[in-house]
Amino acid sequence: MFETGHKRIVLFNTISLTDIVLLLLIFFLLSSAFVVQPGIKVRLPKAASTQAEERGNVYITITSEERLFLNDEEVSQGELGGRLRVMLAQDKERNVVIRADKDLTLEKTITIVDIAKLAGAEKFVIATQPGL
Repeated sequence: MFETGHKRIVLFNTISLTDIVLLLLIFFLLSSAFVVQPGIKVRLPKAASTQAEERGNVYITITSEERLFLNDEEVSQGELGGRLRVMLAQDKERNVVIRADKDLTLEKTITIVDIAKLAGAEKFVIATQPGL
């Protein structure tokens, strides 16, 4: 057995690995900005006291563009009463939670509350976000 005095020197170049990781990080940061979050965009008014959401509530959402949503499904103002009447027929004790955008006029919100009252709603809650 012949042994040579020369051994291979193994070096690991971390600079190229760092470049690759940095490029991947930049790619994922830039591409994540284009992901659209589903949902209804509503800026709720702030209040000092808030209450936790309960299951079984009926949600009426009014956006700043005056679009109406009944439990995350868009409805017209004409359809709202009939669809709400069907939902409340199962349980009259359900809370109707009004999620109105803070820039919306009070008149529009009261109109929706009146439609809900005529449909048989008895309990109302105005949704807010914590803070003042």
